[in-house]
Formats: sequence, structure tokens, C-alpha cells
Amino acid sequence: MKAGALKDKPFSYVKSKDGQIRIYCSGNLAKTIRGNAASKFHLKVESVDSQAAQLLMAKETGQFKFGNERLTRKTD
Repeated sequence: MKAGALKDKPFSYVKSKDGQIRIYCSGNLAKTIRGNAASKFHLKVESVDSQAAQLLMAKETGQFKFGNERLTRKTD
């Protein structure tokens, strides 16, 4: 994911009646959370602003660059 991509708000989530949470990235299902993890996630995401919620969803789905990844050098 590119730097600043969270400003476009690509993530959304839906909580189902059975307690599952489905996180979507750009309209595509990225992850389903069930059980206790879903309850904890829902409490966290409801208590923060929309920018922080985007960050939480990006981290939860694993589609988040930390900025410290190194580029590999091509060797001949």
C-alpha cells in the first residue's frame, strides 16, 4: 500500500448479526474476524476517529507498510 493511501479511506467493515466482522479493502473482502477477536476489534474501531480506524483495519488485514522494509538489490 502506498504512503498516504489511507487518506482515500480504502477500508470499510461490516459487522454481521452473528458477531463476525468482515473487513473490505477497496470493495474486496480482505479478512473475516470471528469470536473474541471480532469483539475486541469492534470496541477499538468504534472508539477512534475515521483516520485511526483506517489504520486499525490496515494493520488487522496485514496490508500495511511500516516504512522500514528494505528493497532488495538485484545481483548479477
